[in-house]
Amino acid sequence: MKSIFQFLFLFIFISYSQAQTFRFAHVTDTHVGGSTGAEDLLRTVEDINQLPDVDFMILSGDVTEFGSEEELLEAKSILSKLTKPCYVTPGNHDSKWSESGNNDFVRILGAEGFSFEKNGFIFIGTASGPNMRMAPGLIPREQMVFLDSILTNMKNPDQPIIFVNHYPLDESLSNWYEVIDLLKTRNVQVSLLGHGHNNKLFNFEGIPGVMGRSNLRAKNEIGGYNIVTVTKDTIFYAERTPGIETKPVWCKIPVRLKNFSQDSTKWVRPDFSVNEKYPQIKEKWQFQDKSDIGTGIAFSGKIAVYANAGGEIVAVNKNSGKTIWRFQTSGKIYSTPAIGSNLVVCASTDQNIYCLNLKSGKVVWKLTSKRPIVASPVIDRETVFIGSSEGVFRAIDLKSGQLKWQFTEVKNFVESKPLVYEGVVYFGSWGNAFYALDQQTGKLLWKREKYANRMLSPAAVWPVAANGKVFIVAPDRRMTALDAKTGAEIWDSGQYSCRESIGISKDGKLVYIKNMTEGNFLAFSTSAKEQSLAWDCPADLGYEIAPSSITENEKLIFVPTTNGTVVAIDKITHQVAWKHKLSNALINAIQPVGENRILVTILDGRVACLEF
Repeated sequence: MKSIFQFLFLFIFISYSQAQTFRFAHVTDTHVGGSTGAEDLLRTVEDINQLPDVDFMILSGDVTEFGSEEELLEAKSILSKLTKPCYVTPGNHDSKWSESGNNDFVRILGAEGFSFEKNGFIFIGTASGPNMRMAPGLIPREQMVFLDSILTNMKNPDQPIIFVNHYPLDESLSNWYEVIDLLKTRNVQVSLLGHGHNNKLFNFEGIPGVMGRSNLRAKNEIGGYNIVTVTKDTIFYAERTPGIETKPVWCKIPVRLKNFSQDSTKWVRPDFSVNEKYPQIKEKWQFQDKSDIGTGIAFSGKIAVYANAGGEIVAVNKNSGKTIWRFQTSGKIYSTPAIGSNLVVCASTDQNIYCLNLKSGKVVWKLTSKRPIVASPVIDRETVFIGSSEGVFRAIDLKSGQLKWQFTEVKNFVESKPLVYEGVVYFGSWGNAFYALDQQTGKLLWKREKYANRMLSPAAVWPVAANGKVFIVAPDRRMTALDAKTGAEIWDSGQYSCRESIGISKDGKLVYIKNMTEGNFLAFSTSAKEQSLAWDCPADLGYEIAPSSITENEKLIFVPTTNGTVVAIDKITHQVAWKHKLSNALINAIQPVGENRILVTILDGRVACLEF
């Protein structure tokens, strides 16, 4: 009798274990739009269709090369051939260079995140940014709320979870520590990721992380992906070459039955102690918006205006931070508002350019385009100048909203804020080009096309000008001076590493950049015929890729950073006057207000007023 019970127990145990076992494909970094991305993804989809024991596919970001509508539609067409469910999250290539402000990803592929259950395991995937801004990744606030709601409402807190995100849960994400703290409240088995293009095992404070290889073939004849086998007690990873073989298991993750068994390791959190060194800097006010913020902030009188990724244009009292009004659009906003004649102009990815009454937030006029807009407007002499994502640059009458002229030959999309200088409008696009248009007619005066790779385009920089020269910096890490009238190259230098952040002194004598790798702040003469360093400051900025503009008041220069720190440099001594850390995310913009205040917006949704 005992042996019969033993047999029955063994039979039940084996049946239960087999019922728990399932397989899925972990595909990542497909980069459709790149040289072989589409072909490699199609081969993988066809291969997965031929594997009867693979239940579904996880695609963990960088679906496309550039996040364009064309690339996303091509990816969708290929994925539609998959005969099994597919769950997708965006990566930085899908979001940073998105002509639609990430709306096309949701519209075409369905969502930025997902949640589903399979054989007792909960799968949760989130977006990771950086949305439209060159910076470390950042899981958006809406996605954090989504993650928190799923974890909070779990009926069984010990139910095993598999988390999916494009980035590692480390300093690659600005808010990595918030994500980890949230995940560790539940029984997270593993974090699946991409981004690094190689098979690699991580440990994120006790949460195992598995990076999958890119689906691209790279230097090989065929690309690849991973087959993941999940049993009751182990998660197995094995690389597969489509149509050829599944290689031996290269990674095994034990399945934990209880959350309390997780590693208690805790990495060092972001350090705000620099604020103690400069106690004279006070946060007059600060608040957390309900959405991420990818814009700067403008002000007139007592009213300051910014916009958020929730699609709102928001006016606050610049002295108190109290909300005056909110105007809701139907698309995310990455356009920094411009103010003129008691009117606010701002574009939305809902394809509209809005003009609102500064005091009430009521619509004065709106102009509809054919594509989402992520570019920022500038107002000059009662005219609004703004680019778009449809190959069009417009001049619009500020008061009436009537179109004055439009230039329809822009390659790819415009992200930046244009510069108006001596009767000419200057701007770059993500089509390898930099344009100069006549301010009155929109006629093309000259165009500079030098960049072989579109991701090196001077498209995120807000240009500056003085002494007959226009200055730009670009992702090619070079600083360039162009003749404002002809576009002729005066100098183009890679001697000092830099990216898209630039500024100019109020008297026009100096142009500012920050080193990308050395951490210094540099000032150059605007009158010299070659790149001439006026002075430099060892500001200890660290690795700096923030594209935000450098600003100044009468005494100080304000430097934005990727790690949430505002750095002030004395214009006389050329040394750091103070630093103040507000967050761990990208500083979008610093707007001086009078002699002793600045307004700051931060990518994670914080808005602050510093007094010094």
